[in-house]
Amino acid sequence: MKNYFGLLLLAITILLSSFKDTIEIDDIVIALKSGNASTLSKYFDNRVDLSLPNKSDNYSRTQAEMIIKDFFSNNGVRNFELKHKGEKAGSNYCVGILHTRGGNYRTTLFMKLKGDKQYLQDISFQQVE
Repeated sequence: MKNYFGLLLLAITILLSSFKDTIEIDDIVIALKSGNASTLSKYFDNRVDLSLPNKSDNYSRTQAEMIIKDFFSNNGVRNFELKHKGEKAGSNYCVGILHTRGGNYRTTLFMKLKGDKQYLQDISFQQVE
């Protein structure tokens, strides 16, 4: 009986940890859909690689939030369409199209597990024709 309880506990732990990763990606997608840079920044690592059409660099969490907030407000976010998301070796990523008044941007996000939390480490916005 103890063995079954131990297996059940292990299965629940694994299920909940994978569910948590999905929640974080889903929260990020919601933040992108609404153009909410402050909600998005809650998932930033201490340093974030940020690539925009006119600038690319590694920024602090605060700098990255300000730059993305400016990008969102200047372009007028309309929606985010998730195309693909995946997971590999404790890292999550998603790819989609950010629809704005200023055009559409192929958006790629890369998250890495640190401790028990996923952190956004790389965000890229590439304008598409």
